[in-house]
Amino acid sequence: MIDANFAALLYLLSGVLFILALRGLSSPSSSRRGNLLGMVGMAIAIVTTLLVAAPGDWISWILILGGLGLGGGIGAFIARQVKMTDMPQLVAAFHSLVGLAAVFVAAAALYAPEAFEIGVPGAIHAQALIEMSIGVAIGAFTFTGSVIAFAKLNGNMSGKPIILPARHLIHIVLAIVLLALIWAFTVSAEPVLFWLITIVALVLGGLMIIPIGGADMPVVVSMLNSYSGWAAAGIGFTLGNTALIITGALVGSSGAILSYIMCKAMNRSFISVILGGFGGDASVSSGGAEEDRPVKQGAAEDAAFLMRNAGKVIIVPGYGMAVAQAQHALREMADLLKSAGVEVRYAIHPVAGRMPGHMNVLLAEANVPYDEVFELEDINSEFAQADVAFVIGANDVTNPAAKTDKTSPIYGMPVLNVEDAGTVLFIKRGMAAGYAGVQNELFFRDNTMMLFGDAKKVTEEIVKSLGH
Repeated sequence: MIDANFAALLYLLSGVLFILALRGLSSPSSSRRGNLLGMVGMAIAIVTTLLVAAPGDWISWILILGGLGLGGGIGAFIARQVKMTDMPQLVAAFHSLVGLAAVFVAAAALYAPEAFEIGVPGAIHAQALIEMSIGVAIGAFTFTGSVIAFAKLNGNMSGKPIILPARHLIHIVLAIVLLALIWAFTVSAEPVLFWLITIVALVLGGLMIIPIGGADMPVVVSMLNSYSGWAAAGIGFTLGNTALIITGALVGSSGAILSYIMCKAMNRSFISVILGGFGGDASVSSGGAEEDRPVKQGAAEDAAFLMRNAGKVIIVPGYGMAVAQAQHALREMADLLKSAGVEVRYAIHPVAGRMPGHMNVLLAEANVPYDEVFELEDINSEFAQADVAFVIGANDVTNPAAKTDKTSPIYGMPVLNVEDAGTVLFIKRGMAAGYAGVQNELFFRDNTMMLFGDAKKVTEEIVKSLGH
């Protein structure tokens, strides 16, 4: 139905558009164009695949289009219903589906190899068997790992690090068994070995993500994003689809690069992240007795007075802002401060929220100017010159224990130096520990004023006070 050379050219065009899309997504100002280019590239890839697949076979066309309609309809419905605060777990859930798709495609290629032009039953060449076994292993690992990440992000599992007995030894043994099964399957092509590879990879994926604490979950999301990309690339090799190989490789490599950047920002070992060996001891927590220590509590009027008379205010958004959907009220507050001559900046920690870029997306949604938003390394030195640090829902990423307490699960993670500001205004619902299960020492500092309540309501009260 379409010439093979022309199809290859269209796939190449879609690949170029995907690369341009990633380039566009590297900056907030060009992200819309990047998204548009990605959508056009994907549309070209899908139409080309439809024209290449089963030419003249209307039954196959009906099945393919039916699957597209069903999956697209469900995806559109979920995308419209999901809240912005639930986006991280939605991403994790979608990653799991990519992994599961890799398993199903590999199984289909094993039991019906003639449909994929990789041989006949019992005579699939070794290269295809290697691609198939690696693809199903990565896919199965991604599936269970993403399910566990979803459960932690969604609150179905504790965000505290869970230390399993002899977990490293178990991981090593399972990895060796997995490699042995892949070798045996490549030699024999026995279906039972294929399913053993799947089972071992499923178990390994779950066991490697379970010990990881909530503070490290943004890196897990990024890492699983990378794995889902490599799983998609594996599907591409099995299907012989150039566009899928390019797309998977782009997602896999960009996810790996992002994970590396985030690991540097958190002072984590990249190799340790890949092996699932990070996250602190679940038994270590500074909660309990510290919650009974006195704190300085203030009201919205106090916060408005301090910021109105400040020369420079640095705003630190966190997951609490996302939950309360307070970004619009926050921007209104910032606008009032700027109209009063106060310099306002936003400080974003690389792992604030539940996934990479979570806070940036929320601030962009509220039309916060891009030139007022700064990453940790660009603004951390400015807190000492700030009169007020306004922390709205951030916890672990502002905890000084990361710099001082070697027993803390977050020790070594670079944090925002909010304690260096003249006054720290901290909006929080209560005195509960952060997502990593660690109490924030900042609450008890002399220059910290706690503003207890819903982040949106408190911010709106501050806006009213500033307007009077």
